[in-house]
Amino acid sequence: MARKTKQEALETRGQILDAAEHVFREKGVSHTTLTDIAEAAGVTRGAIYWHFKNKIDLFNQMHERIYLPIQALAEESANRVEPDPLGRLRELLVTVLKDTVRNPHQQRVLDILFLRCEFISQMGALVERQTRYHQEAMDRTRRALENAITRGQLPEALDTRKATTALHAYIRGLITNWLLLPENFNLERDAESLVDAYFDMLRHSAAFRQ
Repeated sequence: MARKTKQEALETRGQILDAAEHVFREKGVSHTTLTDIAEAAGVTRGAIYWHFKNKIDLFNQMHERIYLPIQALAEESANRVEPDPLGRLRELLVTVLKDTVRNPHQQRVLDILFLRCEFISQMGALVERQTRYHQEAMDRTRRALENAITRGQLPEALDTRKATTALHAYIRGLITNWLLLPENFNLERDAESLVDAYFDMLRHSAAFRQ
């Protein structure tokens, strides 16, 4: 019986997270209430408070559901003992782009984060967490590029700080443009060539040299 109760709790938690994705996407984060999410999930506000501290905690858990698998893949390319860091970084970037199209959870969460999340003072805890996630991702990318230089996969004179900044702007720009106008280009089909084009810039552009 206890096992069934635990399973039911997990199912309710997932039901709430799924509902939050839809409501946050429809109304924006700051305009969504826990009552809105409870009604969409078919549960009480008390059920939400059983699983989540508040709306910001719910948002963060919703984000982590797609972020943690990506983070695990990112750590592989940043690992100093990884024999093919550039290959792992390429795999990460291609996966992120393709899964934006193929994974409805990732698509909705990124749409919310990039287009429907108001970073205002009332949401300071959310802003702080997202800023930390971003800095951690930047640090991992830079370590991955440094690993690639060590392995002879990228030029020794590559400015890794500039390359990291450009990479995150490039990937976020591709995702944002596709979320806004998905009919303008085929992100899933072109993901590999778009990532390879960035790596070609790192290898050959003098603008990326120190």
